[in-house]
Amino acid sequence: MKPNFLIFMTDQQRGDMQPTFGKAITPNLEKLAENGVVFRRAYCPSPHCCPSRATFFSGLYPSRHGVWNNVDLADALSRGLYDDVRLFSEDLKESGYHLYYSGKWHVSALEGPRDRGFEELSENLRKTGAAAGRKRIPDMRDWRWLEQKNDVKEGARRGDGEIVRIGFPKYRQYGEAENPFGDEDVVRAAREKIRELPEKEPFCMYVGTLGPHDPYIVPEKYLELYPLEKIELPESFEDDLADRPNLYRRTQNRFRQLTEEEQKRSLQHYLAFCSYEDALFGEILKELEDRGLLDRTIVIYLSDHGDYAGAHGLWTKGLPCFEEAYHICSVAGYGGIRAKGEAVEALVSLADYAPTLLELAGISADRSFAGRSLVPFLEGKHPENWRTELFTQTNGNELYGIQRAVFDDRYKFVYNGFDFDELYDLTCDPGECRNLAGKEEYASVKKAYYKKLWRFAYENRDMLGDTYITTALTDYGPGILEE
Repeated sequence: MKPNFLIFMTDQQRGDMQPTFGKAITPNLEKLAENGVVFRRAYCPSPHCCPSRATFFSGLYPSRHGVWNNVDLADALSRGLYDDVRLFSEDLKESGYHLYYSGKWHVSALEGPRDRGFEELSENLRKTGAAAGRKRIPDMRDWRWLEQKNDVKEGARRGDGEIVRIGFPKYRQYGEAENPFGDEDVVRAAREKIRELPEKEPFCMYVGTLGPHDPYIVPEKYLELYPLEKIELPESFEDDLADRPNLYRRTQNRFRQLTEEEQKRSLQHYLAFCSYEDALFGEILKELEDRGLLDRTIVIYLSDHGDYAGAHGLWTKGLPCFEEAYHICSVAGYGGIRAKGEAVEALVSLADYAPTLLELAGISADRSFAGRSLVPFLEGKHPENWRTELFTQTNGNELYGIQRAVFDDRYKFVYNGFDFDELYDLTCDPGECRNLAGKEEYASVKKAYYKKLWRFAYENRDMLGDTYITTALTDYGPGILEE
């Protein structure tokens, strides 16, 4: 019998907010981990919703699936997937699966989940903050889309948790409210469908919430789990980013408006938001259990990308290529998972999930993936020749700039087409606070990692720019692969 799949994807949840790290209170995720596997070192390819979600569904990197940015914004460079890209949902549909989708899509502005085999749950969700499917794309030629009420004027005072920018609305980093982003509605629609699922017919249900995305607005009761006096900011919080790209410091300066107490309140609200999402996840688990489906369903909990959450004095996500923006939650458990309570240290990518789901469903795909199946880990094995390094690809979060990175257990190297490069020795600087890229004694290391980037670029059809004199800014060209 084919297994059922329940996929619960949060938005902007750091990898160390999952079990085994001991930072967030997530009893339902703990329950899943006890009945499956925690991938402690799982990463997204891009610190951005759309590219990472497209990678999850396709098993490909942005250079091969074609989604580089958030597709529904006025200045988007790409609106959707390349024409030849196939998603795992289409294979499941052809294999007899019933597919259901509730919540955030953010893969393409040109098509929605139903175009890729899903039944979209609760049409009214398409008009909420957790909209599934297509949105109206603003027209850059029409500045009315930029018109906002309550723009900040000169001399405006800043309120609690607020960041002021002249000419923009005030940005409030945290607050309290019920049903943030409409996530409860997303989960309710999924629960209602579970109650009426057909007997003995395989299904795949995707539930996409918007939390714990900023602004960190949560029901007040979850703040009680994290007393403010016990909140400690990350060790790298005071990093002045002096030897990093100027863009990093410019990004950091916005958040320096917040006092230390407001920074702690921000982290308190972020942690509380993770616990709130866990509670919503628990409602799904209970519904599956009540229907007698839990032992026949493979449950996957993951996030699309991370959040700096105070690391290096930064919040949310962006071009600063730090661990916290790329490290994601990744837990799989229940029906058919032989490994129980295991914590895997191998490097895992969002691109691994498409081949994993297809193998679990007994489907042989006639195409290649950038990722590899995680099934051996779910069986309590460690596959031979598993990767020892991971790569990232981003062209910027609407503030465009080409950036590529590669990291392993020893070094992390970042090519920044918009500024100078970064190199970190992770054995003595795991917090990525000392940039070694400009030091002559590390020149050979830098060249070796440039080779890794070019080899990956070749394998994944990524140009890293072209050969023109003012655009080819890498220190070494692809010809070094022939040395």
